[in-house]
Amino acid sequence: MQKGVNPGIFINFTFYLFRMIFTPSIRKALTVALVSAALAAKAQVPGASIDVQHYTFALQLNDDNNNIKGQATVDIKFIKDATSFNLDLVKRNASDKGMLVSEITEKGKKLKFEQDSATVKIYDAARATNRRSYVITYEGIPADGLIISTNNYKHRTFFGDNWPNRAHNWLPCVDAPVDKATVDFIVTAPDHYQVVSNGLKLEEMAQPNHLKLTHWQENAVLPTKVMVIGVADFAIEHTGDVKGIPVYTYVFPENKDQGFKNYFIAKDILPFYISKVGPFAYEKLANVQSKTIFGGMENASAIFYFEESYKTPDIEELMAHEIAHQWFGDAASEKSFAHLWLSEGFATYMTHLYLENKYGPDTLKKRLTAEREKVIGFEKERFTPVVDTVVKGQYMQLLNANSYQKGGWALHMLRRKLGDALFWKGVSNYYAKYNGGNANTDDLRRIMEQTSGQDLKVFFKQWLRTAGHPDLGISWTYDAAKAVVNVTVDQKQTGLYDLTLQIAIDGQLHNISIKNKTTTVLLPSKTKPESVVIDPDVNLLASFDVVAK
Repeated sequence: MQKGVNPGIFINFTFYLFRMIFTPSIRKALTVALVSAALAAKAQVPGASIDVQHYTFALQLNDDNNNIKGQATVDIKFIKDATSFNLDLVKRNASDKGMLVSEITEKGKKLKFEQDSATVKIYDAARATNRRSYVITYEGIPADGLIISTNNYKHRTFFGDNWPNRAHNWLPCVDAPVDKATVDFIVTAPDHYQVVSNGLKLEEMAQPNHLKLTHWQENAVLPTKVMVIGVADFAIEHTGDVKGIPVYTYVFPENKDQGFKNYFIAKDILPFYISKVGPFAYEKLANVQSKTIFGGMENASAIFYFEESYKTPDIEELMAHEIAHQWFGDAASEKSFAHLWLSEGFATYMTHLYLENKYGPDTLKKRLTAEREKVIGFEKERFTPVVDTVVKGQYMQLLNANSYQKGGWALHMLRRKLGDALFWKGVSNYYAKYNGGNANTDDLRRIMEQTSGQDLKVFFKQWLRTAGHPDLGISWTYDAAKAVVNVTVDQKQTGLYDLTLQIAIDGQLHNISIKNKTTTVLLPSKTKPESVVIDPDVNLLASFDVVAK
């Protein structure tokens, strides 16, 4: 945790988020994350002088201790003249945790470097557009990021767990989502382990002394938050192919019967997103039982799920969320964590849409109703907009109902505003443009405006850049002489929203445009209504105080 932040306050706040956001089975797996992630060293601001093109991480793991040996080859393009540059890497500390760099070379030439608590400064003069390849030799016990532990069966495991900026606890890198690169992992480990990683497996070769070398390569650019390895004793199943994409399950051997059965649902989820959003960006999809500190972690093409996930009843929902991230967060990534909702809000709403498509519209209404309550409840604890520029470094605080549920709600209201056809076309256009790149909230807005021909500035400002929600006082009376229902709507919150309120009078739907502090409308009804239902289709993120006079 950064200096000046009270760990107790942060932990209590985040426990509240668990109750508000996650199902019970996921909360347990998240708990361990609070302390370790809050105390993680802060990564540098994305390099002003460099753009990483490719990483090759050659790692040596062993069963005797938690020390890892690494040789990272980092291919860099300079974007401006420089005499030095920084990579993020946590240095070995007084607790003997962290990485110690022994040598850095470029074309075999040893370079001067300085290592502080969170970065390595490398001295090498370069001009803008120069491309160079640096080899960093290092070793140490990861303070975080690479989780070395045992599973429920006391078998040793190694799992990368980098979100949000914990990769630099074990990998020298630019640990920020805006600097994306391709990656190779070459892992040498005892030969009883299987290794899974991003991309495709190029090589698996026996080595002396009962070791095995496994080489994985990812040719799509990734942010470091989703560059990982998983090393364990796995049972592996190829569940089939979806539109040419092989889908695999990796579970601990003791759980393979139930795990293979329950993880199989991933094969049914993938086609929905491909058909609605666009092509899958990667060459395979592996769903992996792991020791991640999260309920699920959307590592590109190799999703890690918490250990008990193989038997959790909400595995379909969890998998739908993490698979959606392959499009939103992994392929099309946020430019900064202030725009995290472009990852989490999208994954949340895409999960709703997948479940709506499979189980019907009542499922969507039920989920949105519950999540509306979470958003309103969260505001009582922390009154901030979805695009939260206040949080600096303590990114775990962004795992909240704004980023997830309110972000998802904003997309739902946008869908209702534009209609299904334009909404999906806009989402597809957004993905097509930013697949392999980074976007912020205004980038999405511009795509949606171009797609729909509508001006969406007010919509995006009020729902994503303004804290709070509409608090509507609604009263109605029946005028028998005029055969109308007189409806008055008062906006009680600070500031005004421009919105559409749906009211059902004895099942007849009416859409009311609300812009002013007070709006009064007359709705036809031949008799006094037996039923007046506000927002019957659950299309508005608001609180309602309804009085019949």
